[in-house]
Amino acid sequence: MGQVSIELIKELRKRTAAGFSDCKKALEEAGGDIEKAIDILRKRGLAIAAKRASKATSEGIVAAYVHSNKKIGVLVEVNCETDFVARTDEFQQFAHDVAMQIAATSPIAVRREEVPQEVLEREKKLYEEQLREQGKPEHIIPKIIEGKLEKFYKENVLLEQEFIKNPDVTIQDLLNELIAKTGEKIVIKRFCRFQIGE
Repeated sequence: MGQVSIELIKELRKRTAAGFSDCKKALEEAGGDIEKAIDILRKRGLAIAAKRASKATSEGIVAAYVHSNKKIGVLVEVNCETDFVARTDEFQQFAHDVAMQIAATSPIAVRREEVPQEVLEREKKLYEEQLREQGKPEHIIPKIIEGKLEKFYKENVLLEQEFIKNPDVTIQDLLNELIAKTGEKIVIKRFCRFQIGE
């Protein structure tokens, strides 16, 4: 294993937002390989998130973000299990970051299951027409559409989007890290985005 340098731990913290001791442990486990350590931290976050999945989330906060030009505003509800966690700086920072993300990227839904069916149908139809115009063979069109839909989800579904402050992680990764850190189930419940002229 050997000693892991403070610089490496700092770098990993910057890239994953995980705690100091978690980063140190993951780097030791990964033999100093930062990419391997990121995978270890993500898996750990996922495992804890899965364990908390059935818990009730009746506490939380509504966070607000108004862009500096005063033309875009967001309200987002983020829920957790206890008022204690809702009041922590990490939880409030997460809610603020999510509100800022929504202001910047204008997602359609929190998770892919919530994307309206008519929006998906419209996208599929559009892709299909484009691909036929390009003369793509009929049998490969469904496969290409599938790939295009995945890209559509990554751009338009909040949890699947790259975090604007750190594109190496998604909002889902950030959420899993917070679940791992707090030991509570945390849910981004809903959001509302206002933009002047829309």
